Amino acid sequence: QVQLVESGGGSVQAGGSLRLSCAASRLAFSRFCMGWFRQAPGKEREGVAAIYLGDTRTFYNDSMKSRFTISQDNAKNTVYLQMNSLKPEDTAIYYCAGVGFGYCSPSSWDRPSWYLYWGQGTQVTVSS
Repeated sequence: QVQLVESGGGSVQAGGSLRLSCAASRLAFSRFCMGWFRQAPGKEREGVAAIYLGDTRTFYNDSMKSRFTISQDNAKNTVYLQMNSLKPEDTAIYYCAGVGFGYCSPSSWDRPSWYLYWGQGTQVTVSS
């Protein structure tokens, strides 16, 4: 069973930075598309970014791509989300997700239904 464990969330003031980590186990790492999603209270889960671990191709939500960066560390089986210039509207639970289809779909990477595996989420709170 694939396991995804997020860490790195917390509370930060507006303008600050956080780096989220998603440690993955029991998966063929290079064949996975890994995504970051977030869900704020009362809102739908939205795609933030994704990366195909086989070739490091990345995908971003246009509204966040100037501030957020997704990356991977193959040696640690870990995917990161670097978040800079955080805003109060970034406050949400952030989830890591994965699917092992051998690619990231450009049309589906930001759809929760595309992914088979999910982490438990990590809370990010940005105060003004």
